[in-house]
Amino acid sequence: MRDVYSKADLEVTPAAALAFAIFAASTSAILVRWSHAPSSVAAFYRVLFTTVLVAPIALIRHREEFSRLSRRDLGFAIVAGVALAVHFAAWFESLNHTSVAASVTLVQTQPIFVAVGAAVLLKERVHRMTVIGILVAIVGAAAMSFGDAGEAPISDATLYGNSLAVLGAITVAGYVLAGRAIRQRVSLFPYVTVVYTACTITLFALVGAQGHGYLEYPPREWLLFLAMAVGPGVLGHTIVNWVLKYLESVVVSVAWLGEPVGATILALVLLAEVPDAITVIGGLVVLAGIYVTTVERERRAGG
Repeated sequence: MRDVYSKADLEVTPAAALAFAIFAASTSAILVRWSHAPSSVAAFYRVLFTTVLVAPIALIRHREEFSRLSRRDLGFAIVAGVALAVHFAAWFESLNHTSVAASVTLVQTQPIFVAVGAAVLLKERVHRMTVIGILVAIVGAAAMSFGDAGEAPISDATLYGNSLAVLGAITVAGYVLAGRAIRQRVSLFPYVTVVYTACTITLFALVGAQGHGYLEYPPREWLLFLAMAVGPGVLGHTIVNWVLKYLESVVVSVAWLGEPVGATILALVLLAEVPDAITVIGGLVVLAGIYVTTVERERRAGG
């Protein structure tokens, strides 16, 4: 994909690319469910293999651009990578201390943090209909989450787990905002190479700190790590980072709420997990919120 957007010379619009990327990211939950490796190890190899896949393109086609990166852009790209690593670590760990429903709901509040950050830091105006779309999508995400509320009991560590989920929401919001800011000036592959490298190094340190092994995993796990890199990594996060040059951070952030919808559909097909009525209704509400936000953006772009 090129970094110059024109409907006349692009076969795929950013909105369509974003929809595809969110669906690709939805495969993450299935692949993680299939894996028996510690979550931090799976996250580490997912990002490491993603880096290995995108870095050669950056080094071959955009080598000169690395030398032209300003210290500011390089610093923010590194911060974005660390934020992404903290998001993975905080969210996965929160699931060990609070209910799935609470964890997923709280981490999906990230559009609120993105909207605030976009208005304060990026001077992106957040319109009334966009706010409505955000709220509708979050309500739907909450409904989807509480569809399985009875699966995990509340423990004394709930507050800690909930706090970690909120930290996951804040850090992924920072990741999206940094991408929106830097991608206006930096090409896709140099940017994601720096971000993924920083994320990989951070997760590598985390795996070591947790005392997990790095290599003693069967071939099946390595195939799953590679699948995580190709699907959620290259076809998910990397395409989202391409889209961030053309669509407002709030629109992209709300679209991320479509990930649990895609994951629910894939779980039905691949894991025979039949969603209950609340989950289905919540998914439809999420899609309605994404639709409102996207239509509002297209209306303003056309006007």
